[in-house]
Amino acid sequence: MNRNQLQIEFPAEWAPQSGVQLTWPHAGTDWKESLEEVTSCYVSIAKEIIKREKLLIVCRNKQEVIDALGHFESGKLILREIHSNDTWARDHGAISVNVNGNPYLYDFTFNGWGLKFAANLDNRITGELFKSKAFQPEVGYKNMMHCVLEGGSIESDGQGTLLTTSKCLLSPNRNEYKDKAEISDYLQLIFGAERILWLNHGFLSGDDTDSHIDTLARFCDAETIAYVRCEDKKELHFEELSLMEKELQRFKTTNGKSYRLIDLPMADEVLFEGERLPATYANFLIINGAVLMPTYNSPKDKIAENQLKKAFPDRELIGINCLPLIKQHGSLHCVTMQFPEGIL
Repeated sequence: MNRNQLQIEFPAEWAPQSGVQLTWPHAGTDWKESLEEVTSCYVSIAKEIIKREKLLIVCRNKQEVIDALGHFESGKLILREIHSNDTWARDHGAISVNVNGNPYLYDFTFNGWGLKFAANLDNRITGELFKSKAFQPEVGYKNMMHCVLEGGSIESDGQGTLLTTSKCLLSPNRNEYKDKAEISDYLQLIFGAERILWLNHGFLSGDDTDSHIDTLARFCDAETIAYVRCEDKKELHFEELSLMEKELQRFKTTNGKSYRLIDLPMADEVLFEGERLPATYANFLIINGAVLMPTYNSPKDKIAENQLKKAFPDRELIGINCLPLIKQHGSLHCVTMQFPEGIL
């Protein structure tokens, strides 16, 4: 790509959307032991999305999905039967950009978060969707398989700024970039970004992603970042999240101002089979007219909701019980991938 010849825009999540992708759980995934419980969670997410925009569902069996969803508005649901290892659409889904004003899908390699898990089927999903004509005819496809990149690892403000973490993008078993400068140049080239804000601190116990940004800090608009804040000095996350908070406080907007920072509570500890799970309120999904936020049957759910209302005063806040999702170490944003207008 010659940056001088291409005008590339990476839309923010709050930009008007044509739809969202889900990859449906089935008995061949890690959900096999809790399939009924997690399917119920997926149904809750799907029904809220389909009220407001189209929903693309990758599944093993179309009829299973139709039976699970029950009544839905005709024309809003797009189903494709494609094999999958798992269901984390945020990371195996296509990343949408505009190139010279035309919508394109970037199809990066997904390798199970640095070869931790099998992803051979998931890695083919975007290409299969494109071949099946799941998207609008004018949408272009760009094979980016030379690079490993997950949607949960980058945030865009839609105005040329990316937010990410060094722990993920520079982690072993993903790419062979020598340093931040090298990968920054590449990301700026392919996303048309003017700058990248790097967080060097922050993690969640039980996280498989090497600190995806969407578990820690999120753009809410071009001047606002919501982030996980830990107040308990005895918490194992306290030091790292405090250092992350200081990094965020030093960041400046493109206008040279400090960001408006909205702190989200550190979620209460959730244990499953003796292991702490990576519960986080930062893993919300922005859709047309609403924000779907994860809840964990905790008094902190209401605190997080009130904080997010500050960031999204004009959107409806809808809580989704994500206790089933975090049993496999992800949450609401992780299982979804939004598409801007013109894609679906």
